[in-house]
Amino acid sequence: MTDAIQVQILGLMPAANGMAVFLGNDTKTFSIHVDHGVGTSIALLLKGEKRERPLTHDLIHLILQGFSITVDRVIINDLRNDTYFARLTLRQVAPGGTSITEIDARPSDCVAVALETQKPIYVAKSVWDKVSDMTPFLQELKKKFESGEAGDEENGGEEEGDEPKGGKPRDGGKGSGKKI
Repeated sequence: MTDAIQVQILGLMPAANGMAVFLGNDTKTFSIHVDHGVGTSIALLLKGEKRERPLTHDLIHLILQGFSITVDRVIINDLRNDTYFARLTLRQVAPGGTSITEIDARPSDCVAVALETQKPIYVAKSVWDKVSDMTPFLQELKKKFESGEAGDEENGGEEEGDEPKGGKPRDGGKGSGKKI
């Protein structure tokens, strides 16, 4: 997968109407903005905490398991009109052969599903090249948090939708599937 960069979750910070999820690697960091529900799911998954009852992303994973479907990969594959788009690639092996399906999904849901299924998160190189590097901003937030100085600055004044600070792209998946 030469046209994609693997990223990890480098930070999760409260924001005005949800959470900022910082994704990146050793060379660059960017953020998507997620609503409180998905943010809570991601936080619980990162901590490895067991939920008393299945949350939405737990349910998705259970349904996939029930039909012997595995997640191949998740990729944040586009950034158009300040909106991020992502694809969830699923694989089902059956007696008649292997079926691969790609589903359009919100990046926030893809991140949660990747965590739930322990699959890597990728970003298309074209998206990677468009996003601003937020590494210094994240490092400053972490320093403030560690020293106990973090306050409203963590919120960054961002609005709801998967948005990086500054350009404010939103999460825009509709969930329609496409067989390939």
